[in-house]
Amino acid sequence: MLVKIRPGAQLSGAEQEFVDCLRAFPSTAFAAVDAQVGDNGTRQIDAVVITPRGVTVVEVRGFRRRQSGILGVSDDEPFTISDTTADFDDENAAHPIQRLEQAVYAVKSKLERALIDPGHVCGVVALIPFRGVVVRPARTNVRSGVDVVVANVPDATELRIYLEGFAAGPRSWSADRVISAATALGVTAPSRAELIADGFDELAAHSHLPVAALAPTPPAPPPPRPSTRSQHAAIWAVVAAAVIGMLVVFGVVVTAVARDEPHPGSEREATSSTVVPSPPPYRPRDCYPFQTDC
Repeated sequence: MLVKIRPGAQLSGAEQEFVDCLRAFPSTAFAAVDAQVGDNGTRQIDAVVITPRGVTVVEVRGFRRRQSGILGVSDDEPFTISDTTADFDDENAAHPIQRLEQAVYAVKSKLERALIDPGHVCGVVALIPFRGVVVRPARTNVRSGVDVVVANVPDATELRIYLEGFAAGPRSWSADRVISAATALGVTAPSRAELIADGFDELAAHSHLPVAALAPTPPAPPPPRPSTRSQHAAIWAVVAAAVIGMLVVFGVVVTAVARDEPHPGSEREATSSTVVPSPPPYRPRDCYPFQTDC
C-alpha cells in the first residue's frame, strides 16, 4: 500500500500507529493521511484510502489509557468498553460517527468540485488501542457504509480485511484518477509508475462507472500435435474409399450410356416394309339420269 502524509502534518501517536499498520499491508491502495478539504483547506481529515474499487474515509481515535474489554458502539451515544465510556485521546467532543459522516461529505464534495466523480464513499472509525490491549469485537458495522474497526500493529487483521473488501464494485480507480484525487485532497501524489507497480490500472477512467478496460488477450491456441501412424492410416483409408467410390460411379454411368446408344442399321431394320396403296386416279364419267352406279 502506498501512503503519503501531507507535508507539515503533525500526527498523534494513534495516527502514527495507524500509518504503520497501513504500510505493513501488501494491498493495492493509496492512503492520503492528514488530508485538507473544505474551503481553503479548513477541514482536516485523518485519512482517505483509495483502492481500485472505491474510496473510504477514516476517522482515527486513540486512547488516553489502557482499556480492555467488550466494545459498545452507537451512532448517538458515547462508545463504551465493558460498560465504561471509552476514554479517547482526541479533545474534540464530537461523536466519532457524526464526525466521520461530516468528513465523508467533505471529501465527496471536494472531489466533485475537482471534477472527479468519487462514486459511493464509505467511512470507518479506526480505534487504535495501546499495544497488548484487547478490545472486542474488532469490527462492527453501524449501518451500510459506516463501520468501526479496532486495530494496532500487532492486531490489524480486521482493518486489512475491511480495506480490501469495503467496496465490491468494479475496478474504476486507475492511476490517473488517483493522482487527480491526491492533488485535490492536498496530499503529494505518488508517481504514475508507483501506482501501476502497486496494482492500479494504467487506463484512465472518467467516472466511478466501470471503465472499458482492455480485454485480456485470449491465449493463443496450442500448436497442432503431429499425426500418429493410426491417424495417417485412417486418412489414407478414407481417401482410398472415396477414390473407389468415384470409380464405381463412373463405371455405372459409362455402362448405362453404352446400353442406350443405338447400333448401326437399326433404323433401317426398324422401318416398316409395308407399302400403303395409293388411291386410284380420279376420272370423271358421264352419267345419264337415274343411272344407279353413277
